[in-house]
Amino acid sequence: MQHTPPNGIVPAGGIPFDPDAFDTAMLNAIIAPWRPDVRIAQVRVKDAKRYGDGMVCTAARAFLDVDYAPGTPADVPRHLVLKLGRSPDFMIGPLYQNEVRFYNVLRPEVTDIEAPFTLGGAYDPATQGFALLLGDLTDHGARFPNVLSRITLDEVRAILEMLARLHARYWRSPRFAGDLGFLETHTDGELARFMHDFVPHAIQQEIDSENFKREMVARLRTTGDELRRGVARLHQHQQTLPHTVLHGDTHIGNTYLLPDGRAGLLDWQLTVRGHHMHDVNYLITTALPIDQRRDNERDLLAFYLDRLKAHGASDAPGFAESWDEYRRCLVWGVYIGWLTTNIANYGWEITVLNHLRLTTAFEDHDTAALLRALD
Repeated sequence: MQHTPPNGIVPAGGIPFDPDAFDTAMLNAIIAPWRPDVRIAQVRVKDAKRYGDGMVCTAARAFLDVDYAPGTPADVPRHLVLKLGRSPDFMIGPLYQNEVRFYNVLRPEVTDIEAPFTLGGAYDPATQGFALLLGDLTDHGARFPNVLSRITLDEVRAILEMLARLHARYWRSPRFAGDLGFLETHTDGELARFMHDFVPHAIQQEIDSENFKREMVARLRTTGDELRRGVARLHQHQQTLPHTVLHGDTHIGNTYLLPDGRAGLLDWQLTVRGHHMHDVNYLITTALPIDQRRDNERDLLAFYLDRLKAHGASDAPGFAESWDEYRRCLVWGVYIGWLTTNIANYGWEITVLNHLRLTTAFEDHDTAALLRALD
């Protein structure tokens, strides 16, 4: 199994975009390299979520009931989520590849963080199709908050605790030069090229076509191109700072909360090696209403830094340096995080409220001035 590439093994018939096309043979071919002890005997598609239903942004999902062949371990869940490409015309392969690699390689070893159970996955670079088989978190009573939800400070701390565990585990890891060398950064790799070559055009289309986005950018006294340059300056600067494994897309809508108080993260498509404040800022800024964020973000950052060191990152930067990086990271959330996002992905209210929280924090922290200081 150690010789299986991070992208998994593509079945002989390729990876379809239609959930109804996944039969037991195809699912077993995807699972086999990672869990040879698991074999599906029967599968039924209960439901599917596609683009435009307010739940699908970059990938579609199908909810499966499965029966396993004799000999499969009893603790393997019978209810699965099949995550797959949105459509053959929506070409965002670097994101799909990233998530497959996380679940195939990193998820089995990060047993001290909360993320979905996986039976493995595969990515086909020829078609940019992918498939991931994950446990259905609703079986564990998970709640899936978004920016409209009332999130408590204890719930934010629970997510920060999980991030601290992840970040400490891979803090300055020598494995980045070895078996984890496939992990990309914000400045180098297929994902970085995608963000540089494709995303700015898509963002400018959003600014030009959505009145509220155009006026929101104008209210910040900036432009799409200036925000793009700010993100580039941020990432070049943070390439010189300590790196760890990031989730990469920690807005509150990519989290889940369990009845026992634990919290986890979904949608690992933007996982990279990078600066830890990227994850921390994006979470806090999107999770809390503006007034609560203003009143509590310093204390929440201090809590995270304490937990990061407690979990082993003894040489992590102190509060003052972290605070500046935290404030700089807002440019990514404003530009990449939500200016990319079409209203159809999540609906009007979720989209606008994320923008409102992020752009207000951008102004509160004078992020533009902090970025100019990097020149």
